[in-house]
Amino acid sequence: MKVRLAPNLPLIRPAFLPKSAHPRPAPSYLQCRATRQYSTSKPTTPPSNNNARWLSDIKTRIGKCIMFGMDKEQTRETAAVCKILGEEWRDLVAGREGFLVDKKRAGFLRQKVVWGEMDSMGHVNNVTYVRYAESARINWAYNYALHVDPENREKWCELWTPRGDGLILRSIRTDYKFPMTWPDSISVFHKLSQHPSPTDSHFILDVMILSELHQRSAARCVEDIVVYDYKAGRKVKIRPFMMKAFENTWEEQEKTKEMVARRIREIEERVAGIEAMTWNKVGAVEDMGSGT
Repeated sequence: MKVRLAPNLPLIRPAFLPKSAHPRPAPSYLQCRATRQYSTSKPTTPPSNNNARWLSDIKTRIGKCIMFGMDKEQTRETAAVCKILGEEWRDLVAGREGFLVDKKRAGFLRQKVVWGEMDSMGHVNNVTYVRYAESARINWAYNYALHVDPENREKWCELWTPRGDGLILRSIRTDYKFPMTWPDSISVFHKLSQHPSPTDSHFILDVMILSELHQRSAARCVEDIVVYDYKAGRKVKIRPFMMKAFENTWEEQEKTKEMVARRIREIEERVAGIEAMTWNKVGAVEDMGSGT
């Protein structure tokens, strides 16, 4: 049986076929070298404190400048910026959100991930991140006793015991960013999510679990903490000594965000200057190396 196609049926051209049956030959090496020039448009968008990939993006921009080719002056400036990124990356990643990352505030600092924390899928088990946050929270509170408010050391130290006032975890939410594996190390930081009120009986903590290997957040948690009087068997308002320390902490968090924002702008300007001296200058031609 013959099948006749309907008249005026439009021809359908496969999307994968080239427009021309005779594609242009690939340019030669000399043609590439002669024509590889770059525009002078601005290379980046303004820095944003909400850009979680800021550190990796700035490294990519620096890498592009290095691959393009540099003289001694440009190399020294690039090395200085890389030194800042290497020494201050925790501030730039976590401090920009208000996390206090020095050793007197950190819950964990360069804590090693052990092989046994991985599951059969070959990455750190999801439950382990909750344990990281829990252990770091105790260290966070203990830092108040040791460094932040030593005058009330005994009161702070009782907060993780059932003898008097205590801090009880009411809820925790965890967002996983990427599957972390062994070997690695973690740094864990807590911060007050909101300015606490003396009439509150609870407070919210934001948690950032950083991979030291990847220099980025592996997981984030939000913890709802209740102040509980074990003797009376009920929740109570935030104690005055806690409230005073939390107010100081909140101010320090806000100052840290402002300081890191200025630092980020400084780095952005220096990297933009390096770009303007390398691939983004007028008539820039990439150094492809010598053929001899």
